[in-house]
Amino acid sequence: MAKEWEQAIKRRSLTLFTSFQVLDTKDLQVFKVTANGQDAKFAFGEKHSFKGTPLEITLPFDMRRGQEAIIEISFESSPKSSALQWFTPEQTSGKKHPFLFSQCQANHCRAILPCQDTPAVKLTYYAEISVPKELVALMSARRDGEMPDPEDSSRKIYRFSQNFPIECFPVHSVLTGIFTSNRKIGPRTLVWAEKELVDKSAYEFAETEAMLQTAEDLAGPYVWGQYDLLVLPPSFPYGGMENPCLTFVTPTLLVSVTVVIAHEISHSWTGNLVTNKTWEHFWLNEGHTVYLERRIGGRLFGEQFRHFKALGGWRELQNTINTLGDKNPISNLVPNLNEIDPDVAYSSVPYEKGFALLFYLEQLLGGPDVFMGFLKAYIQQFAYKSIVTDDWKAFLYSYFKDKVGYDLGSFSSADLKGISSHQLIELLALLLLEAPLPLSHVKRMQQVYDFNAISNSEIRFRWLRLCIQSKWEEAIPLALKMATEQGRMKFTRPLFRDLYNFDKSRDLAVKTFLEHRACMHPVTSMLVGKDLNQDQ
Repeated sequence: MAKEWEQAIKRRSLTLFTSFQVLDTKDLQVFKVTANGQDAKFAFGEKHSFKGTPLEITLPFDMRRGQEAIIEISFESSPKSSALQWFTPEQTSGKKHPFLFSQCQANHCRAILPCQDTPAVKLTYYAEISVPKELVALMSARRDGEMPDPEDSSRKIYRFSQNFPIECFPVHSVLTGIFTSNRKIGPRTLVWAEKELVDKSAYEFAETEAMLQTAEDLAGPYVWGQYDLLVLPPSFPYGGMENPCLTFVTPTLLVSVTVVIAHEISHSWTGNLVTNKTWEHFWLNEGHTVYLERRIGGRLFGEQFRHFKALGGWRELQNTINTLGDKNPISNLVPNLNEIDPDVAYSSVPYEKGFALLFYLEQLLGGPDVFMGFLKAYIQQFAYKSIVTDDWKAFLYSYFKDKVGYDLGSFSSADLKGISSHQLIELLALLLLEAPLPLSHVKRMQQVYDFNAISNSEIRFRWLRLCIQSKWEEAIPLALKMATEQGRMKFTRPLFRDLYNFDKSRDLAVKTFLEHRACMHPVTSMLVGKDLNQDQ
């Protein structure tokens, strides 16, 4: 079912003189290449396990800066293309016609056609697709009408144009099938689906326009014109995909999971308008999109809903880190993906760790409204561009220049006013669930809050455990004192265990235990002895 495509690419040279161009391909056959109508030499480079094979084109003339050329490539994709899924009529709901959809993220455009398959490159495009006349073709672009195919009366041609520059993976979001397209659910939204699903789809996604308007109020104008939704077969591997003008969604959403629609709408600003330059910086797309998605949810369903979703996201992040392992480099916000397939690295980390950073910054830097001002300015600053984390960070520091260095220096003793002892206990307990704090943080907490002076046993116990786990030697005598001046096993055993696990206090912990053993309750003495490998 593979089909020969022809592509006319207008290219501008990036160097003073060049006659050599390289495009990404994967499992393609190339038959002919011309440049401005002249035959061009081409060859394939060395095949890579997941990147495919570079197509090296030698132009029949030199190019100067500012000169343009039209390169035409006659080629054919593979029936087993990693970007395409083909359905026989029997695999569709209607059982009468075949169905095709493409899914190109992260680097599968090259499995459809030769291209610069990287989010660092943005482009506009025009396309014509010929399909059997009983089918409909859709793309991530404005629909420019249809006409009979002059070369085959059984087919018709659909035309598309995308006048805003977008990254490569949503450019070639192609779909052909049988749809009922007249389910209009808003002034700029159609729901596309097989006939058997279209009514239910229209009902479930009825809130789309309200979400669009809320997103515009938060992030600025929606620039893409149309916002259509396309319900794909159950095999679609994601909840949704943010193709401009045409969001792909899974039919599993037809149970009121509208937060996914809010997520894909948000990508119209963070992902499609401002884009990560490489997949190492994927959190720039997804972290900001989750943040904006939850701001939309907060506007529509209340601030408690936003915080509830944030808690669920934090739990999802914890589960992911537990699965990956906290030392796994893929768990980094900006991982090193050298020779790592982005599909293999895919997880909730860029989504939820990215959101957690932004949510923390929101609280640190002035609250939701102040931080939304930053996000809106960020979108305006980098619209139609591809960026890396350092670009984002430089703009953050510039926008909040009066608060640079605000982090540890921003804490004060007033922070604890109005906080009950129960809340403080819970705060310290939550900190104990995480990796040990840097020693500088613990020292700063003592300097600001003077936890050492607090006599509440529950607070003091958790605070001293934090200190010992962060390897603060000055806390050793305080922890030993609490472990021995009372005999409650809830306090004594964990403190002795922490002291034993700290190399600087292990010997002193054993010595102190032996000195106080006779004064301990027999059960306490027996259990602490086991903890310290001092069984009698």
